[in-house]
Amino acid sequence: MSYFNDPKKDKIKRTLKQVFINDVDLYSSKWISKFLSERLIGGNSETIEDDVEKEVEDRKDEERERGSSFLNSSPAFHVVGTVQEEITETTWVKEQYFDDEDLPFTDANFRTRRAHPNFRKHIDLEKKVVKLGKTNKTMFPTYVVVSGLQYGMGEQIFHIFFKMSWLGLESEIPVYGDGSNFVPTIHVNALASIIHNLIDCPPQPYYLIAVDTANNNMEEIVKAVASVLGPGKITQRPFEDIYLDQDLSMMEIDSLRVNLHMEAVCLREWFTSVQWVCESGLVENMEFVVEEYRQTRGLLPIRLCVIGPPAVGKTTVSKKICEHYRLHHITVTETISEALAQLEDATQNEDSDEESEDAAMEERKLLKEDMAQNGGYLSEHLLVKLMKNKLLSNPCKNQGFVLDGFPMTFPQARETFFAEDHESEDEATHIFSPSKNIMPEFVLYLEASDTFLRDRVINLSEKLAQEHNYQEECFLQSLAKYRQKNMEDETVVNYFDELEIPTQYLTISCETDDRFLIQKIFDTVGVPRNYGRGTQEVQVQERRQCADRMRREHQQREDEEMKEIEEARQRTARWEKWTAALREVKDQEEELLEAHSVPLRNYLMKHVMPPLTVGLIECCSNQPQDPVDFLAEYLIKNNPVTY
Repeated sequence: MSYFNDPKKDKIKRTLKQVFINDVDLYSSKWISKFLSERLIGGNSETIEDDVEKEVEDRKDEERERGSSFLNSSPAFHVVGTVQEEITETTWVKEQYFDDEDLPFTDANFRTRRAHPNFRKHIDLEKKVVKLGKTNKTMFPTYVVVSGLQYGMGEQIFHIFFKMSWLGLESEIPVYGDGSNFVPTIHVNALASIIHNLIDCPPQPYYLIAVDTANNNMEEIVKAVASVLGPGKITQRPFEDIYLDQDLSMMEIDSLRVNLHMEAVCLREWFTSVQWVCESGLVENMEFVVEEYRQTRGLLPIRLCVIGPPAVGKTTVSKKICEHYRLHHITVTETISEALAQLEDATQNEDSDEESEDAAMEERKLLKEDMAQNGGYLSEHLLVKLMKNKLLSNPCKNQGFVLDGFPMTFPQARETFFAEDHESEDEATHIFSPSKNIMPEFVLYLEASDTFLRDRVINLSEKLAQEHNYQEECFLQSLAKYRQKNMEDETVVNYFDELEIPTQYLTISCETDDRFLIQKIFDTVGVPRNYGRGTQEVQVQERRQCADRMRREHQQREDEEMKEIEEARQRTARWEKWTAALREVKDQEEELLEAHSVPLRNYLMKHVMPPLTVGLIECCSNQPQDPVDFLAEYLIKNNPVTY
């Protein structure tokens, strides 16, 4: 398809710009490429003529009618680039030193900088690019864009802190070093917008600094990540500990040591149409960046609720789901115990103030008294409060959860899952709007007959029966109470049905195959939406697999040796048996032959040997010329037997 004959089409063709980006499979290059590929040339200015725009739209309509595709966003950037197999991301920030460290580093200071030895190659490359640009400024203009550490769209350099916080395996997120180093930053899409403006409207200065307006140090950044995404606590560790993390490259480690205050002066003078993302910095926009991080990496929580009669197997199913999807198993008993333990720790925490300790002590006392008054159970409103706080915790919001046997009633479900932001001030017109942050995505309803449940409880060991309070009398009361609640008009299942939450009904019986049941649940919920195994987990798994393989090989060799020994033993036994049988047959043949030869031997001894002996004596005495004829004639004449 050609556009060179029509002047208007020629104009469209001329507006296309090809952008080459090296290593487009890396973090910065990937998102800059994506940003440019979705933007029009001159999209930030009035450079596109109306007739060209009209021609583009007309051409799109023509091609659409003919079933073919025109350029998606013509006139647009055409991005091409290279990829590399081994990803070794390079950052655009250089740790540099200049004369006055108290003043911010600006575009005008680039001649006074001194590069850190680890970034010497960056400076050499920069000088080569600038030199090439000076040879022919009209044909090959060159610019050096020195950006802050990029963040956003799934993270790269700061990913270690986001991942630690999201996983929730650390009670405190580490700050490597003292955390006082100032870190220049910029959102990767803001950087892409700056490059877009630079291509559209080339500025006069060739050295530009691209950073946001923030001036945060490393400790502030890590603390913000931990507060929004993780446990909310940080701890300082020696910087050398960062080398223990095998997921970090040396370039990323060097980048985290940057200590530089930068200001983008020329950028704001020359470009007024930059589409800033998080212009005030990472710390100020942490909630937006965290949500972007979740969406980009697909780290979406999976929330399930497993309900059903007592002893139907809710806990067993819940644990298998949690193990497969790496979710948090939420039960009423464990939540109450955890809340009491946290309040106990708060009252003994030396870092907390006196007011916080008093509040924790008062709340713990309230819970203890309420449980004492209700026979070891919490009142409805206190139980709902604890369960809701648990579901709103960062670990549950990050990975998701499986609610085991809760809620048990319609009012409990309504109070637990309603969004407080929509609560009406007038209690008479109280509207329970569900909260999207904690509302289960799937509900699993396990059902079984009373006979099956009774038989299951009877066959339980005494220890398990006491642990789950499944003594016969208590269990029958709990089962009857559950059946009575589910005969009402408003049940937990009705609550989820009204909100159109998918409910999967699973019948448990003696014929139920547990593996088939669990696989059916996995097929309904789908694939996990969290991190795969980390480097250390992969190495542990590989070592475990290697050990298992070596163990299997060793066992296989031992089995083969035992097999060979057994075969040799059997072979020897068969040979001995065959030899004995052969010897026995031979003896029998000899005995038979001996038995058959006795009459002939007797005949010879009686009738043949005497005359033969005499004939031989006569032959020796007479010494005839032909002894054979002599002996034959003698035997014929003296034969005692007449035939």
